[in-house]
Amino acid sequence: MNREKKYRVIIGGGGTGGHVFPAISIANALCDSDDDVQILFVGAKGKLETEKVPEAGYEIKGLPVAGFQRRLTWKNVTFFFKLMKSLSMSRKIIKEFKPDVVVGVGGYASGPILKAAGRRGIPTLIQEQNSYAGVTNKLLSAKAAKICVAYEGMDKYFPAEKIILTGNPTRQNLVLPANKKKASIDHFKLDQGKKVVLLIGGSLGARTLNESILSGIEKIKESNIQLLWQCGSYYFSEAEKALKESAAQNIVLVPFIKEMNKAFQVADVIISRAGAGTISELCIVGKPVILVPSPNVAEDHQTSNAKSLSTQQAAVLIADKDAKEDLVNEVIALVGDSVRKKNLSLNISKLAIKDSAQRIIKEVKKLV
Repeated sequence: MNREKKYRVIIGGGGTGGHVFPAISIANALCDSDDDVQILFVGAKGKLETEKVPEAGYEIKGLPVAGFQRRLTWKNVTFFFKLMKSLSMSRKIIKEFKPDVVVGVGGYASGPILKAAGRRGIPTLIQEQNSYAGVTNKLLSAKAAKICVAYEGMDKYFPAEKIILTGNPTRQNLVLPANKKKASIDHFKLDQGKKVVLLIGGSLGARTLNESILSGIEKIKESNIQLLWQCGSYYFSEAEKALKESAAQNIVLVPFIKEMNKAFQVADVIISRAGAGTISELCIVGKPVILVPSPNVAEDHQTSNAKSLSTQQAAVLIADKDAKEDLVNEVIALVGDSVRKKNLSLNISKLAIKDSAQRIIKEVKKLV
């Protein structure tokens, strides 16, 4: 870009890894493509972004904003005060930083900073990660110049002329070369002769997934599969105790998997929640997947995400309420069904968008 000065971009939002890591991927892609860019993050104080964004090498400003509770609680009394304060701080940030464009990735802080930018006539871009649009993004869409989405059919939430299908940015190096598989198997101390089921429930774990495994631990023990079980740090002690009592030799229990690309490589079947970022990664990995969406998220968007795959025969969907009874039986059956596994793998791979960050920054640069 032929500009005498740096152009400036604010990236606002966060709260969870599903918002934070795509935001960092967008920033990295901007910096990789152009030395002439200055980036500032705006997030919520005390949330994940205030830790992960500085680790990635970017400056971040924190807002006191918090979520509105959909039930009667005293927290909603303070919500409006925090929102007003956040709007005031956002106006000051916009005035001082003078961004050329503001990108919103969802989460509490996305609303105030995009609202402040819109009032000053600064172009804004929304990155909606889910197949069910959140309330904040729907409200902000009227003033947004562009809306980057990860799913087809989002014109039921947003103006069709603003929508661009970009997918969700993901972590790099998710797929390792085939010649690294033995090293990945050895890394987790797995048996090379048995099929591997990978269960991932997030860094803190997922109660339903863990309880489903605990209730079916004897069936897993007696099966010809092996389970690589990321249970989360919160549930590790309980799961470890149950595993010792069962004396199952075909279950490898870990609180957290740092090198997830190795885990993806060894997996023959993957069990997961249905967060938008996770699903985007699973599409790139291209393995058969069983999704158990969490019902404890805003607008139940994980169920919507999971249905968008299951209706295309790209994933198996098990409702959270049915998981304790059905999950272990389903996964054992799927591991033994080579035709079904092949079809699921083929269909989910078709949904992968590997250049999401590049597509988004292309739209950002158009707005600068």
